Amino acid sequence: MKPRIQLAESIFKGGQLTLVEHDGSHTICLGNKELMHSRANASESLLGSMGVSQLGQEIAGKVLIGGLGLGFTLKGALDSAGLKTTFVVAELISEVIEWNRTHLKHLNGSLLDDPRVDVRTADVTRLIREAAPNTYDAILLDVDNGPVAMVSEANLSLYSNKGILSICNALKSNGRLLVWSAGPDEGFERRLAKAGLQVEAVPAKAHEGAKAASYLIYLAYFAENST
Repeated sequence: MKPRIQLAESIFKGGQLTLVEHDGSHTICLGNKELMHSRANASESLLGSMGVSQLGQEIAGKVLIGGLGLGFTLKGALDSAGLKTTFVVAELISEVIEWNRTHLKHLNGSLLDDPRVDVRTADVTRLIREAAPNTYDAILLDVDNGPVAMVSEANLSLYSNKGILSICNALKSNGRLLVWSAGPDEGFERRLAKAGLQVEAVPAKAHEGAKAASYLIYLAYFAENST
């Protein structure tokens, strides 16, 4: 059996993140919990492609992605978007950006050099709160294990009534919010609906060959608009 090799680690307020390589695959873990795996990337790729599916190839859209991770959400979005759409990628932990530029360069790290991409060491909650009204065509969030604060307690506000209103303010009138989730969250669905958003829970597979879905992607958009 090939050994698991810890390539790097980051100690931050929320705990310890580690980047692990095993038999050619890569994993990011929070403590002993696996957050993401390079061979189980279908749901992240789907999050990215769904986030830009409403944008035509000639539209100069602007998309905010919360959470870089292993880069599969960004890849899914870039592969599906036109050349005029730009992306702001907010990653709270600077080491994760560095890992993408070094250990994960061959995976998706080279995408950070795409001229359409502006990657920032930043709290996506702050970027949303400070955004001018009608800034983004889409906001894609994969910063926790769903609409709960896991990596950072500050993310609690992101999924609250106030946080959802900030998201609505930052979105264009035909914009959409997409949130990766490990499972259903009825409270989050109710808060989205309370803010006047239409909500869909889209099943997502862990990997392309899976027979059944393991996760959900919450898609929310203003009720007067269709998908």
